[in-house]
Amino acid sequence: MVNVASTFGRSGPHDFILLRASALVMAAYAIFMAVWFVCNPVVDYSTWVGLYSHLGMKIFTLLTLTGVLIHGWIGIWQVLTDYIKCSRLRGLIQYVFVLALGVYWFTGLFVLWGV
Repeated sequence: MVNVASTFGRSGPHDFILLRASALVMAAYAIFMAVWFVCNPVVDYSTWVGLYSHLGMKIFTLLTLTGVLIHGWIGIWQVLTDYIKCSRLRGLIQYVFVLALGVYWFTGLFVLWGV
């Protein structure tokens, strides 16, 4: 069996499960935030810091950021392998996206744990 080094998961079914799991985490986070905004109509700095100072919220946000990273990488890999046939160009675009996703994740990490 040949393993493709550029996939996030080990196989198609593994990628499928990772996509669905990350989508569920992101959906749960979006629903939680929507409900939180409805329950807190006036949001100021102290309320915002109070929300993100809890360890559970930090973990949930970091899990969501990781889900965005996984979801973005698998999605862009699937699109690029379908539509970009030149392997050098595809590799360059994948590299740029991996850098961007990594920067997003680390920025979120530093902002999140800085609260």
